[in-house]
Amino acid sequence: MIICNTPEVPGKEIIEILGLVKGSTIKAKHIGKDIMSGLRQIVGGELKEYTQMLDEARDTAVDLMTKEAQKLGADAVVNIRFATSAVMQGAAEIMVYGTAVKLRDK
Repeated sequence: MIICNTPEVPGKEIIEILGLVKGSTIKAKHIGKDIMSGLRQIVGGELKEYTQMLDEARDTAVDLMTKEAQKLGADAVVNIRFATSAVMQGAAEIMVYGTAVKLRDK
């Protein structure tokens, strides 16, 4: 499965648009990591616990989107975009969406 944020795939031609596909997840860190991040916020520096949380959430969202595209018989998902929103303190929603398409070689 090809996943890209461009509207086209080099060397391929889009022969059919199957529709919008998306993946969404909400992730949170446990209270111990929240406390560590709070302390780090006071002294400055990267909040590694949140970076890790968002990386995991992005991977999960992309996996969910890819599975939805596979159910449609897609060869690729083009023009993908990510959206993030805070749900509550220490929790974030990540959504990824794009267009599922069928391809053929040019």
